[in-house]
Amino acid sequence: MTNAFTTRELAFTGICSALLAVCSWISVPTLVPFTFQTFGIFCTLELLGGKKGFFAILVYLLLGAIGMPVFAEFSSGLSVILGTTGGYLIGFLFMAMIYYFSEKIILHEKLWFRILILISGIAFMYLFGSVWFMLVYTRQVEAISFAKVLSICVTPFLIPDIAKLALAIVLTGRIKNYVKI
Repeated sequence: MTNAFTTRELAFTGICSALLAVCSWISVPTLVPFTFQTFGIFCTLELLGGKKGFFAILVYLLLGAIGMPVFAEFSSGLSVILGTTGGYLIGFLFMAMIYYFSEKIILHEKLWFRILILISGIAFMYLFGSVWFMLVYTRQVEAISFAKVLSICVTPFLIPDIAKLALAIVLTGRIKNYVKI
């Protein structure tokens, strides 16, 4: 038995990488604008699972790293990944790993458990990204407290991310009824 992806799995992985790019380009203009990037992550993990989802996210990040404008505001490059908000992007990979390890637990079949895992994953992504932000910002600009980073980079996105999670759960639940991934 091989661990290689089938052609179908590769195609869906590529589609989800493209979904992440499109979702990162969609910006909702509010007091603090937000994108649909996390919506794309939630959908990717729910549809593909942790392993294939990890690779879809990795492809997305690699495309951005080599210069394809796949990140928010059509940005790209290593400067984005290594910049203040790059920790949140890298944190998406940790979300996929958390989801992957949760798939080994029998409760993973339960919707409430998968929602809890997705919330845990985004909480870890927030933590990792916020620490990264604080370190890079302190090195490049000036010292900033962790509380200030949370107020700027996490708090404004909590309610939108919960809404995106709910939307992703409903949408992927419907998609799974019609498409075998």
